[in-house]
Amino acid sequence: MAFLADHYLWIKSLHIIFVIAWMAGLLMAPRLRIYQLSSAPGELLFEQMRDASARLKRIILTPSMVIVWVLGLSMVWLNPGLLTAGWFHVKLLLVVLLSGVHGWFSVIGRQVDSGTRRVPEKRLRLFNEVPFLLMLPVVFLAVLKPF
Repeated sequence: MAFLADHYLWIKSLHIIFVIAWMAGLLMAPRLRIYQLSSAPGELLFEQMRDASARLKRIILTPSMVIVWVLGLSMVWLNPGLLTAGWFHVKLLLVVLLSGVHGWFSVIGRQVDSGTRRVPEKRLRLFNEVPFLLMLPVVFLAVLKPF
């Protein structure tokens, strides 16, 4: 525990770095699926975007999300006072929603890969903005700690 307490700012810095990586992946994932939807299964673009999406999820998205949660929970463990802050409760709810968006993007990806295309491209374009819109209040809450 002393090791972690002495390195709280390192943990916080890594947390921010992996939040950035996770957000980049969340902003990229739907865009790749939109490109994939512009072609048919078996076509080169479809296969390339499927493979790129799989690599993004395997190398950046999922590992970053897991690391963000581990580091974030580590900071709460080291600073349990966070649990009494109202702003933190709202931030945590928004991060849970971001995790849900991550999961939803995974479901959509499987549907697109299978050719079922249950989500219209226009709706996917709109949902492409959701991670950014959720991230804005998370950052403001974490930095300003308004309540």
